[in-house]
Amino acid sequence: MQVVTSVAAMQRLAKKWQRAGTKIGLVPTMGYLHAGHLSLVQRARKLVGKRGKVVVSIYVNPTQFGPKEDLSRYPRDLKRDLRLLRGEGTDVVFVPRDEEMYPGRTKPAREDARPTSRGFSTYVVEEELSRSMEGASRPGHFRGVATVVAKLFNIALPDVAVFGAKDFQQAAVIKRMTRDLNFPITIDIAPTFRETDGLAMSSRNKYLEGDLRRQGIVLWRAIQCAQALVKKSPVPAKKLKAELKKLIESEPAPKLDYVEFFDPETLQPVEKVTRGTQMALAVFVGKARLIDNARL
Repeated sequence: MQVVTSVAAMQRLAKKWQRAGTKIGLVPTMGYLHAGHLSLVQRARKLVGKRGKVVVSIYVNPTQFGPKEDLSRYPRDLKRDLRLLRGEGTDVVFVPRDEEMYPGRTKPAREDARPTSRGFSTYVVEEELSRSMEGASRPGHFRGVATVVAKLFNIALPDVAVFGAKDFQQAAVIKRMTRDLNFPITIDIAPTFRETDGLAMSSRNKYLEGDLRRQGIVLWRAIQCAQALVKKSPVPAKKLKAELKKLIESEPAPKLDYVEFFDPETLQPVEKVTRGTQMALAVFVGKARLIDNARL
């Protein structure tokens, strides 16, 4: 397994593979890997085959974090990550520095930031699917996500890129960006990987200390509750939101950020929740902000 830290070196490798007709699979991550991440690596291997190359990027992207978010304390453990990836037969781990990804950028990027003559000043903005939910709750988040993913596509030159379904809106934005900007890449979305009690696996689960870990399951309980209610008959979205807010905040720590019901293709909200509607929610549990989603 090769560890690459330079953009130029990663591009040289990728171009060499392309010339040889070798398929490339990319798994973008922010590190602090868990079994869910490793399942994406395994999926990428199946998609490119034994003769293909699997590239895993580990980069905590600063442009997708807001000024009051957890960039500085986001969990990191590169040695452990490399050990796990070596066990999965990963070909290359791309671990760039901020200076490599955003040359000349000296302060957090904002929507209203004025470009300087020498600084990094080009960003990718998806204007339709990124407005609601995470986009509304975390202004500028998807601008950072779309930008770094577009850069990774240009650096690793993958034939296929694998993402997890836990970040449903993110996956939709990336698929739209890939289509709109004509990237010749297949976007593969893998199912959400869960703990045995239903909690969606996330690097931020590290923040769930003591009883907060038990309380974190409330997101899965909310999904199960919505599924049970909708199975009987359609439910007005406003009524179901109130019901789930009550359920979530019946625990002492969780505080609901949002719960939304929407069309899985357009991400447009629905007034009546029926079977087949997509649900997504974000909940603060102590220091952790957890997200989850499900098709009802």
